[in-house]
Amino acid sequence: MGELMSLNHNDIIAVTNRSLCERPFLEQIEHVCRFKPKALILREKDLPENEYERIAKQVMEICGRYDVLCILHSFTETAIKLNCRAIHLPLTVLKKSVDMLDNFDIVGTSVHSLEDALEAQRLGADYVTAGHIYETDCKKGLPPRGLEFLKNVCDSVDILVYGIGGIKINEEQIEEVKKCGASGGCIMSGMMRL
Repeated sequence: MGELMSLNHNDIIAVTNRSLCERPFLEQIEHVCRFKPKALILREKDLPENEYERIAKQVMEICGRYDVLCILHSFTETAIKLNCRAIHLPLTVLKKSVDMLDNFDIVGTSVHSLEDALEAQRLGADYVTAGHIYETDCKKGLPPRGLEFLKNVCDSVDILVYGIGGIKINEEQIEEVKKCGASGGCIMSGMMRL
């Protein structure tokens, strides 16, 4: 916890995963928001849209209380319905949703290659999460793409880039991704187990 206190929280985007929480999910969201990350991506990919919407309302309310940007994930219709102006879309969904982007002030997507990043920029994304950078349990057995990959992405696009994958809550890793030109890093496991 001491490491987190010394970090610049504007360098961190928290990413949710209910299955990693040791305390009730909404309690965990509140705990994360107290540390004021730059944003929180509500990434609960296993939920049907109606259940996601129910949780999204509650998470948006908590984020609002702490002045943390809440970014909804995948469900554009739900985001529009809840008047959430920030969305993170898988690249395949972004390609199909270009005509809906006017409904959002912030659009992000995940990229896994330089070509993906260039396409995301062309499609109108405001930021990308590029990874995975370090070894991670989320991608067991898959070698990380590494810092050189991240640097190539950062050097090739004019939009914000955040490293993702295996990033721990420590100043050293955040500084490594920033030295590559990234705006910061996305943290899932560390944030869900704070």
